This record gives sequence, structure tokens and C-alpha cells, in this order.
Amino acid sequence: MVDKLKFSLAVALVILGLAGFYVLSAQPLVLRVLSVMAGLAAGGAVAWFTEPGQQFARFVQDSVTETRKVVWPTRKDTVQMTAIVFAFVVVMAIFLWLADKSLEWVVYDLILGWKK
Repeated sequence: MVDKLKFSLAVALVILGLAGFYVLSAQPLVLRVLSVMAGLAAGGAVAWFTEPGQQFARFVQDSVTETRKVVWPTRKDTVQMTAIVFAFVVVMAIFLWLADKSLEWVVYDLILGWKK
């Protein structure tokens, strides 16, 4: 129950920060943006102390750890795979164009007799 109240407070702080952007419409833009940033920071700080906030922090930490374990492809591998994909797309485009023109010729010229 306490977590729900904290989370509600966090949402309210974010909404107040966004509302401040519009309430301070006569003020300089820097002040309006600071209002939004303050609302987001305050809401995030309150949400941090909830159980879902702590779970989210652990999730982010685990995600960063898993990302570091990934073996990323080298530049050479990336360029080669991009070239292969590009070549495949070109070949498929030519094949589909030929299939389309062949079917057009069969249907319009041979079957229907509509010579162009």
C-alpha cells in the first residue's frame, strides 16, 4: 500500500512538472524546461524508493551486464552482411520485376489479346 502511495506521489510530481511548463508560459523557456526536469527528477526520486523502482533498477543493472557479454560483430563483418543483404534485395527486385512483366505479357497479350 505504501508503494502505491509513493508511486502515486511520483506520478503527481511528474504531472505537476508538466503543468508548470504551461502555467509558466509567460516566463523564459529555460525556466519552463527546468520545471519539467524538476518534476521528472522529483518523480523519479520518489519512484526510486518503491519496490517496483528497485526492481527496475536491478533490471537495468542486469541488462547492462548482459549487454557487456554480447560479442558484437566487427566492422568488416557488418559491411559484408550489409552488402549481402543489399545484393539479395537487388536480385529479388529484378526477379519480381521479371515475374510481373511475364505475368503481364501472359495475361494481357496471350490470354486476353490486348496488344499494346
